[in-house]
Amino acid sequence: MRSIWKGAISFGLVTIPVKLYSATEERDVSFHQVHRQDAGRVRYKRVCSIDGEEISYGEIAKGYELPSGEVVVLTDEDFADLPLSTSRTIDVLEFVPLEQVDPIHFAKSYYLEPEAAGTRPYVLLRDALEESGQVALVKIALRQRESLATLRVRDGVFVLEMMLWPDEIRKPDFGFLAEHVEVRPQELQMARSLIETLTGDFAPEQYTDNYREALQAMIEAKVEGREVVAPPEPVADSGTVVDLMSALRASVEAAKQGRSGSATGEDGAGAAERTTAPQSGSPSKATRGRKAATTPADQDGKPAKKAAPARTGRRKSA
Repeated sequence: MRSIWKGAISFGLVTIPVKLYSATEERDVSFHQVHRQDAGRVRYKRVCSIDGEEISYGEIAKGYELPSGEVVVLTDEDFADLPLSTSRTIDVLEFVPLEQVDPIHFAKSYYLEPEAAGTRPYVLLRDALEESGQVALVKIALRQRESLATLRVRDGVFVLEMMLWPDEIRKPDFGFLAEHVEVRPQELQMARSLIETLTGDFAPEQYTDNYREALQAMIEAKVEGREVVAPPEPVADSGTVVDLMSALRASVEAAKQGRSGSATGEDGAGAAERTTAPQSGSPSKATRGRKAATTPADQDGKPAKKAAPARTGRRKSA
């Protein structure tokens, strides 16, 4: 495991340096959104909804929308002035019985490992807390958020249980709670008997995620049957490539027309263009071809007299 945070447990005058690790990980099968036709990855761009322009991360700020639809824009400078603790300490507020903490408050679990210099006070606090049967109620600032948490012992290691604030827990406001529902004693006894029949010790390892196992088996079967797609290398910018291809295609067509025009008027306008063109800044083959192809001819098949070229302001070659 790799630590994601370093700090210290502050307990009275005692400071215990610790490292924080995520205690859980999700094992869901992850997917990418792909194009069904060629398995190409589907990308999303950050586009402003007003001007339609794509913007960079440096141009993005946080916006708080008011009920009126107006938006308060908050920048990094605004957040820097907030009183969020940056001391990297886990402050012990008090010790409370574990049974008084409703599990609905728990949000995320982390392991705490002592630094080498803090091993002895770590073990001392761990043993004392485990003997008391209580948990430490603490406060910590993590990832730009201040949270309540409990500190308890599991398998000889401190577990930091991040908690929700009281105002983040919804009240169950359902209509049936106000209704008077009568339950007969015989029905209640049958429910108690069913609970006793299914009562056992907690052993979560005996349960498995059947859906995830079936999904993984289906993917492995497709791999064994070679039902896989090797998508081509993605282009950097499809818009630029399309424009470039269009320009190249137009250049090829112009070059073809130039060769055709030069072949039909070799002794006439085409040759005149090549002999009279200045050495410096001479037009391309495609340009000469276009001029030759567009030169009008008289009824005898001879090219018409070419008009005098307009002054272009180009310097004469040396």
